[in-house]
Amino acid sequence: MKKTKLKIKKSVKNRFEITKTGKVLRESSFHRHLRSNKSKKQLRRLKGKKLVTGRWARKVKKLLGKA
Repeated sequence: MKKTKLKIKKSVKNRFEITKTGKVLRESSFHRHLRSNKSKKQLRRLKGKKLVTGRWARKVKKLLGKA
């Protein structure tokens, strides 16, 4: 009996990225609109990908079929 393929969650696929070593990365919120009101320091801090750890990382990997 063939096992059916797991479908991944598209919404999760668009929001998270999994590295080759298995770490889960996300982008910061508050970085897209109304940037002129925010300080340069705050914008620098929000730049780049952030690491997701713990239970959330396991949940994301499961939804992406990587766990």
